[in-house]
Amino acid sequence: MTTASDLRDKTPDELRDQLVNLKKEAFNLRFQQATGQFENTARMRSVRRDVARVKTILNEKAAAAAKSEA
Repeated sequence: MTTASDLRDKTPDELRDQLVNLKKEAFNLRFQQATGQFENTARMRSVRRDVARVKTILNEKAAAAAKSEA
């Protein structure tokens, strides 16, 4: 699990890369669940929350950039 303060230190490009990786992991976990190979059910929840956390930080950075331009 990553914390919001760790994410705020990253650049938007790093955040987008992390978002892609998290979405791939979420897909793989869903695939494991569908095939009955799913072991760590708590990981699904933490990945979903990490995705939401990354998206929130990206939106905050985009809003800050838009505000500074105006």
